[in-house]
Amino acid sequence: MRTDMTVGKPMKIILNFMIPVFIGNVFQQLYSMVDTIIVGKFVGTKALAAVGSTGTITFLIIGFLLGLTTGITVLTSQKLGAGKMQEMRQTVGNAAIISIVVSIILTAMSMLGMHSLLKFMNTPDDIFGEAYQYIMIICGGIFAQVLYNLLASILRALGNSKTPLYFLIIAALLNIVLDLVFIVVFHMGAPGAAWATVISQGVSGVLCLLYIIRAVPELHLTRDDWRFRKNLAFNQIRVGIPMGLQYSITAIGTMMVQTSLNILGSYPIAAFTAGSKIENIFTQAFVAIGTAMSTFNAQNIGARKLERVRQGFRAADMIGVVYAAAAGLVLIFWGKYFCYLFISDSFDTVLPMVDTYVKCVGMFLVPLYVVNCYRNGIQGMGYGVLPMMSGVAELLGRGVTAVIASGRKSYFLSCMASPIAWVVATVLLIFMYFFVMKDMKKKLCL
Repeated sequence: MRTDMTVGKPMKIILNFMIPVFIGNVFQQLYSMVDTIIVGKFVGTKALAAVGSTGTITFLIIGFLLGLTTGITVLTSQKLGAGKMQEMRQTVGNAAIISIVVSIILTAMSMLGMHSLLKFMNTPDDIFGEAYQYIMIICGGIFAQVLYNLLASILRALGNSKTPLYFLIIAALLNIVLDLVFIVVFHMGAPGAAWATVISQGVSGVLCLLYIIRAVPELHLTRDDWRFRKNLAFNQIRVGIPMGLQYSITAIGTMMVQTSLNILGSYPIAAFTAGSKIENIFTQAFVAIGTAMSTFNAQNIGARKLERVRQGFRAADMIGVVYAAAAGLVLIFWGKYFCYLFISDSFDTVLPMVDTYVKCVGMFLVPLYVVNCYRNGIQGMGYGVLPMMSGVAELLGRGVTAVIASGRKSYFLSCMASPIAWVVATVLLIFMYFFVMKDMKKKLCL
């Protein structure tokens, strides 16, 4: 279903677009959140720390793949819009070949280098074994991650965003069942959670494939469509790699924070893990706003409606700031109690540290909104390098804070690394916004 965002009230349109995206994002979070809850409650705090200590590595790998698969299917959407169905199918075949090659390379590199990476990140000895087993299974399942993300991106490129969401919901529910079976019944510990995640993701990918075979004749490829085309590959990679790197930049910064945290031991890691899961649920609305603004701005710039873009940012500001204030209050005053979902022991030690984390995050949700909304909004206007520079600024802010936290062995500074990064990126993005609006006015000759 196509949504025309060039007409109607901007606030209503943005809300209607972002709510389904928000639901999808929440279910996406369920994969890691369910692992965390069940491992923490049924295995223990150290097992929770083992899963949490690899979270940034998982984000680095999966984030890059998500950005890559989204980027290499942009050309698919363009060919569809131009009515060039044969060329559209060729882009799908090319995207599949690129994804297979990248999956092989990334699987090999991650599995060969994982032991050294965990050592480099100062993973505590008492959780190293389970952490290594968990992340190696995740790396071994990269093909399953790519299968779903690629096919879901292709379906969205054709204007179908609901079907991938349905399969994602099914996979999230399956993940819960498998977690309980592998961890509670078969006592597989943290590795059981990894197997549940990989199998669930694989099932969602297979469901997408079966749906395409049975219900999307436009994507039935011929032998010629599977022939690798260098010119298409260049255009696909030119978009896909920067989008993947955008996720990777953020992930590298969080890995630096994780490294500083690992020095402190398993209990701070467990508290930080629980706190980050709580944060992720409350902040998915900002990701949804960013996605909505990217599409809103892209359509309106195409329609040469720059003033409507400005109205869209104002509407998003109202939504984002109000939500940030409400969510911030909940996190500051009651956020720590959500940790009972994840923790089964050592409450007296872990609860105060979770409280520190959620308070640090809760006070800086407005900058986080700005980062998501304005970075994605500027990307939607056709600017690529500038938003990436804000990601670099975020990396520097997070990295410098993490280094200081590591030197001082400060849990509080580790918790403040992300908020400081958001503030640094926000300042840069505000200047970018005024520059981009002025530059776009010249380009459109308005």
